[in-house]
Amino acid sequence: MRAWRGGPRLRTVALIGIDGSGKTTQAHRLAEALSAAGHPATYHRNAGGRRWLGRLAHRLGRPDAQRLVGRNGLLAAESALRWLAIALALLSCLVTGRTAVMDRYSACQYASIRAHGGQRWERLARAGYRLFPAPRVTFLLAVDPAEAYRRIERRGTDHESMRWLTAAATAYRTLPEYPSFVVVDAGGSPDEVSRRIRAHLTEWLPAGSSADTPPPAGPPTGGAEPAGPVAAQARP
Repeated sequence: MRAWRGGPRLRTVALIGIDGSGKTTQAHRLAEALSAAGHPATYHRNAGGRRWLGRLAHRLGRPDAQRLVGRNGLLAAESALRWLAIALALLSCLVTGRTAVMDRYSACQYASIRAHGGQRWERLARAGYRLFPAPRVTFLLAVDPAEAYRRIERRGTDHESMRWLTAAATAYRTLPEYPSFVVVDAGGSPDEVSRRIRAHLTEWLPAGSSADTPPPAGPPTGGAEPAGPVAAQARP
């Protein structure tokens, strides 16, 4: 695989993908590996609140967040909450000079909107998210929706339907940003996926450094947002 080359400063890296693709685990690992290699980095979870709204819906006797606030209400809340999370993360790293390792970014919101069938909302979201710079590298963790479904069921903290996971995977593949993503096969073990990610960051994580050994696993994979298509190879 060809490493991603660029300037000496790695300001922002984003990891995106469908729920169950391993975003959270890999973002934690990457932040730890960069810091160990002398590039101080901070993990940021840019969730849109869909999991929290889903739990609230269940407590109120509704099957899911969309049945609680409606599709438009869900997309509005999700877009606003994620925008605020990303803005705070970028501001924090601007002040501290640390690398921002983003667990989800603006593409996750665009994919969520497409998966919900709310194309009108995508235009509004893009207008608002245009303020944010594109990450230096955006890793799309690609996993078969069926495998993602099994992972989500094993962790037992939330639930996603196969229909939703498949729609989210398709949404990622249709984004205009898709050709710029580094698509990483996330179907293997966490260590294997970590090695594939680091292979694209050799300028900051050279082979043979202490960061070449995968750090301990972070929190269980567990985003609540949609992401990622099925892919078997990394995109340069």
